Amino acid sequence: MSVTVRVPAKVNVQLAVGAARPDGFHDLANVFLAVGLYDEVTATPSPGGLRVTCSGPDAGQVPLDRTNLAARAAEALAARYGRTPDVHLHIAKDIPVAGGMAGGSADGAAALLACDALWQTGASRPELLEICAELGSDVPFSMVGGAALGTGRGEVLTELEVGGTFHWVFALADGGLSTPAVFREFDRLTEGTDVPEPVASPELLTALAKGDAHALAATLVNDLQPAALSLRPSLADILAAGTAAGALAALVSGSGPTTAFLCESAAAAEKVAETLSASGTCRSVRVTAGPVPGATVL
Repeated sequence: MSVTVRVPAKVNVQLAVGAARPDGFHDLANVFLAVGLYDEVTATPSPGGLRVTCSGPDAGQVPLDRTNLAARAAEALAARYGRTPDVHLHIAKDIPVAGGMAGGSADGAAALLACDALWQTGASRPELLEICAELGSDVPFSMVGGAALGTGRGEVLTELEVGGTFHWVFALADGGLSTPAVFREFDRLTEGTDVPEPVASPELLTALAKGDAHALAATLVNDLQPAALSLRPSLADILAAGTAAGALAALVSGSGPTTAFLCESAAAAEKVAETLSASGTCRSVRVTAGPVPGATVL
């Protein structure tokens, strides 16, 4: 017997970042939108103990040891229920690796849900979300999907109403960007300044609720974007190329280096994608839409 869970990528339509806290984390106002790029994690009994394998684009960059969030999710659930994590987790990768789209977090949420179903632990939804929050700031949203405001370090979620479908193009850059490195650069760039408390933009939340792409485009913001551009200046060329191709708005997705382009329609997104593909500024492009549901047993 095996259980497969499908889990989406995310884009941050707002990422407001506060000053570094004493514990090294930052308070956030993080508006997540789940989009239709997916990983699938399959959990199968493994008498020989915990094992992780991976296939798909950039699979060679995915750690297969205990640092993988999927492995840590299985161990956390097993420990809570007093069992050994005898499971083989296979990750079929389609979310960009180290791309600021929460691929690793998505795999953690998917593995947790898959192991819960495989082992029939009967864990409640709040219990699973509690384990997600222990695993990482973005993991709870990967479980929930749709759209949500994440506060604290991003793990305290308030689900949001979305009044329509938003069309996106994602441009993948060569190589990854380390999230901790981007936050360190944010701290360096903001040192000596008064960093405001992060709050969700009322205008952005209204645009989401109305499904108004033009209004959303006017309010997209990522406080980590200057840090990501500082570490990877070439991302500015990708942002400029997508904007020139007709995107309503462009921003770095999360900590990058993937860049996200909000478009007026599916047809407009295809046109932006074609232009970006031909521009020579990025490795590849993906067209999708959101919101979509979170981790789901297939």
